[in-house]
Amino acid sequence: MASVDQLVSSVSPPTGKPGRSLRREVGLIGLLWASVGSIIGSGWLYGAKNAVVVAGPAAMISWGIGAVAIVLLAFVHAELGGMFPVAGGTARYPHYTFGGLAGMSFGWFSWLQAATVAPIEVEAMIGYAGHWEFAKGFLNDNGTLTTSGFVVAVFLMAIFVAVNFLGVRVLSHTNSITTWLKIAVPLGTILVLAVTNFHGSNFTSHGFAPFGVKGVLSAVSASGIIFALLGFEQAIQLAGESKNPKRDIPRAVLGSVAIGTLIYVGLQVVFIGALPVSSFVNGWGNLDFPGISGPFAGLATLVGLGWLAWVLYFDAIVSPGGTGLIYTTSTSRISYGLSKNGYAPQLFERIDKRGVPWFGLTISFVTGVVCFLPFPSWQELVGFIVSASVLMYAGAPLAFGALRRRLPAHERPYRLPGGGLIAPLAFVVSSLIIYWAGWHTLSRLAVAILIGYLLLGSYAAYAIRKGLPNAPKLEWRAAQWLPVYLVGMGLISWQGGFGDGTGNLPLGWDIAAVTAFSVAVYAWATRVALPAEAIQRNIEDVEVVDEGGH
Repeated sequence: MASVDQLVSSVSPPTGKPGRSLRREVGLIGLLWASVGSIIGSGWLYGAKNAVVVAGPAAMISWGIGAVAIVLLAFVHAELGGMFPVAGGTARYPHYTFGGLAGMSFGWFSWLQAATVAPIEVEAMIGYAGHWEFAKGFLNDNGTLTTSGFVVAVFLMAIFVAVNFLGVRVLSHTNSITTWLKIAVPLGTILVLAVTNFHGSNFTSHGFAPFGVKGVLSAVSASGIIFALLGFEQAIQLAGESKNPKRDIPRAVLGSVAIGTLIYVGLQVVFIGALPVSSFVNGWGNLDFPGISGPFAGLATLVGLGWLAWVLYFDAIVSPGGTGLIYTTSTSRISYGLSKNGYAPQLFERIDKRGVPWFGLTISFVTGVVCFLPFPSWQELVGFIVSASVLMYAGAPLAFGALRRRLPAHERPYRLPGGGLIAPLAFVVSSLIIYWAGWHTLSRLAVAILIGYLLLGSYAAYAIRKGLPNAPKLEWRAAQWLPVYLVGMGLISWQGGFGDGTGNLPLGWDIAAVTAFSVAVYAWATRVALPAEAIQRNIEDVEVVDEGGH
C-alpha cells in the first residue's frame, strides 16, 4: 500500500534531499475546493440522464441512497482524517491497523481507482464534443469509440500527462478559478431550467418507478450516481499540507459532500422536469431527444436555450478536464508511495528537476490508454471505477472499527457520534454498492485485482527475499479476512441478479446475504487487527517520516 509517501506534496514532492518536505500551506477553503473540484467532474454532465433511464423519476430515491452511502463513508473518513493528518490518508489507514498484506491490497485498489478516472473524463469530453461536426465520427451509435475517437482519446490522455510534467505548481495556480466555474455552471443550469422550463407532471405521467426497486438500486451504482459523488477524499490526500488539519479536514470532507449532494440532486430534479414529454413518450428506458449524447446541452438547445448550451459545451471541457488532470497527478503519487513501501520497483520514485515522478506519470498514461480497450464506453468505465473506488473506501470503516477497539484513548479531534454503529453500516453500504455494480463489472474487476496481486506481490516477495531495506511485513494473520471477503463478494454477485448474474439469489435475499456477510467480515476483521502496540508502531513510523520536515 502507498503508506509512507502516497500522494506526496503537491508543492514539493520529496526527493530524499534535506530540506524538502511537505509544506502546511493549505487552508480550509483550499481543502474544501480540492474535494468539491473532484466531486464536480463528468458526473454532473451524464449522471442525471443515466439515472433516469435506469430508474425513471425514482432516480430521486437513487440519489438519496447514494448520498446516504457517501455521507456514512465521509463521516468515517472525517474522524480518521482528523486523527491522522498525513498525505494520502485513505490508503494508509488499513496499513496502520492490518499491516502489509492489507496495505498492499488497498494501495492497489487506490491506484486502480485513480488510474481509471482520467480515461473516464476523456470519454465525457469526447461525448460532449459530438455536438460539433468534426467530432461526430469519434463515437459509434452504441457510444463506443471509433478508431479516430480512440486516437483523440489517446491524445487527450497525453495532454493530461504533459501538463503534469510541467509540475503541480502550474496546476495549483488555476485550481481556484476552475473550481468556482465548476460550481457556478451547474448552479446556473439548475436556476435557469427551473425558472424557464419545469413540468411537475413529468414525475408521474409515465410512472414514478417504472423499473421497480431493482431499477432504483441499479441506478445507485450502474448509472454513475456513486461515481458522481466520489472525490471527498481529496481533502484527506492533502492532509500533509493542511495548515490546521485536525480542525479543517473533517469540515472539508463533510462540507464537500453536502455541496456535491445539493448540486447533483438539484440537477436531477430540473433534468426530469425540463424534458419535453415527447422525449420519453416510449418510456423512460427509451429516453431520446436530439443531442442526448450531451444530455444537458442537448436539452438546453431543445427548449430554446441555445446560449446555455454553449456554456455547457465549454464546461464539458473544463469540468472533466480539470478532474482528469488531478487524478493523473494522484496516480503517479500513489505509485510513488507503493514503491516507497517496497511493493513496486524504485524506478517509480525517480523524479525530474520539477519534482515530478516521471516514470509514474508515464505508466499512468499507458494505463489510461489500456482502459479504452476493454471498456470503451463511458457507461462501462463508470461501473468499473465505482467498484474499484468502493473497494478502496471499504478499508476505512474496518480501520475505524479496529482503531476504536485497539486505541480507544487515542486523540480524536473529531469524534463521530454513534461511530460504533455507523462504521459497520458504512462497510455494509460499501459492500452493497460493490454488489449492485453487477457480475458483469465485478468479473472484470477481479481480473484487475489478480493482476495487481501478481505485480505487487511478486515484487514484495522479491524485496523480502533480497532483504531490501524497505521490504514490507505482510502480516498475514491480521489480513486473514481479506481474501474471504473478496471471494465471498464475487460469489454473491455471481449468484445474484445484477449485471448478468445467475439470478439464483432473488431480490431481497441477495441484499440480506450481502448485509449478513459484511457484518460478519467487519466483526472478524476488527477482532484480528494488529495489536495496539503494532498499530502504534505503524503510526509512529509514518508520522516520523511525515513530520520530519514540517
